[in-house]
Amino acid sequence: MKNLRTLSFLAGASVALLIGSTSAQAQNANPSTSSSNNTVFNGASGFRKWSIGVNGGVLAPVAVTGGSNDFTKWNVSYGYGAYVKYQIIHALGIKANFTGGQITGNNDNKLGNGQPPNSPYKEFTTKLNWSGALSAEVNVFTINWLHRKNFVQLYASVGGGIAGYKPRLTDLSNNEFDYKANGDAIKEFFIPVGAGLKFKLNDFMNLDLGYTVHYVDGDNLDGYVKGPNKDKFSYGYAGLEFSLGQRIKPQLAWTNSAAVAYDELVAQRDQLRLEVDAAKQETAQLSSQVSKLTTDSDKDGVSDFFDKCPDTPEGTKVDGSGCELPKPPVPEKVEIRVTEEDNRIVREAIQNLEFETGKASIKPYSYPPLDRVAELLVKKGLSLKLSGHTDNTGNANKNLILSRQRAEAVKTYLVSKGANPSKIEAVGYGQTQPIASNKTVAGRQKNRRVEFTLY
Repeated sequence: MKNLRTLSFLAGASVALLIGSTSAQAQNANPSTSSSNNTVFNGASGFRKWSIGVNGGVLAPVAVTGGSNDFTKWNVSYGYGAYVKYQIIHALGIKANFTGGQITGNNDNKLGNGQPPNSPYKEFTTKLNWSGALSAEVNVFTINWLHRKNFVQLYASVGGGIAGYKPRLTDLSNNEFDYKANGDAIKEFFIPVGAGLKFKLNDFMNLDLGYTVHYVDGDNLDGYVKGPNKDKFSYGYAGLEFSLGQRIKPQLAWTNSAAVAYDELVAQRDQLRLEVDAAKQETAQLSSQVSKLTTDSDKDGVSDFFDKCPDTPEGTKVDGSGCELPKPPVPEKVEIRVTEEDNRIVREAIQNLEFETGKASIKPYSYPPLDRVAELLVKKGLSLKLSGHTDNTGNANKNLILSRQRAEAVKTYLVSKGANPSKIEAVGYGQTQPIASNKTVAGRQKNRRVEFTLY
């Protein structure tokens, strides 16, 4: 009777929580707190993924999957549990679970043939000190095509863990004793397989109703090694799950991805409409402005918007304001003559021009004659051609490059002294135009030169 009262209390509490969740669901319909502001394919960073749960219920040495037990009658006893869960995706989470309580059974029932059980024990009581398991929890339905929000979830779980328990037996003479004479707890591996329903009460709390069967890897749970089946026990519970994290973030397990995708598409559509309307207004304004800017009544190439001199005769050259350009004066022709003194200055520069061996670097003592050439070019506006030459020593291509570099070096120096670069031409001929024999040292010396031609 006591166990029946307990079950009735749990059932009543579950119904009350369920009714409360319906009210909470209606009161928390504000989209600012209950809807997701995330977009699809954007990861789980915008969701609450961690949660903790506490529960209470009944433990029994039996499973809905059937199978024989070592005692003919099983009893229900109190159990309790807690867990920490991490939601990986909408449909899958990893849960670390703890369960404790007491498991009892006896041989009050007769066998199927009407005979009393052939057992040396009258009853057993096993204290489940603890059981820890790591399980995968799968939400069977994560997309709701009928409603935007999920209210109920069906889940299944499976995993593995270790249980620590102490069986205590009562023999036919009502003598009680521990299964392990030294009183040590038994530690055995088990596989938990479960299913349940979750009801969303509000944005951070869920009602959890579940049932889990624990398949123990041994026959010690009831303290009676009878075989051949291994012992098992089940846990039916009701509890609360609390979601951790920022309240503005939705729970990942409860987010309807189809609704999120729909909201995103609607938002994109509305945004696109606004952008199209804005673009139409900008286009109309731009068209009006373009019309003003492109109208040119006098066809002088300047629009009326900027034209300060309207009605300019066609064909007249105008400035940016549409006004006629002043006619440039005809420059007087100045006859440029190269005198003997000019040629003397150039010859002196040629005679004193020397470069670093194998380089285009002018030696410093060559600067003064070059300065006089630069002054001459600036004063009289003469033009100058610089022709670089080398002897036939070395590679012909390299000699051609060196001759051009030396001519350019002289031009660069003259320009640095104020000469007009547009009136100086620098070319290189390499070893192609010798003025002496390359077979002698003196001849090669003459061939390594830069010629100056005034005009």
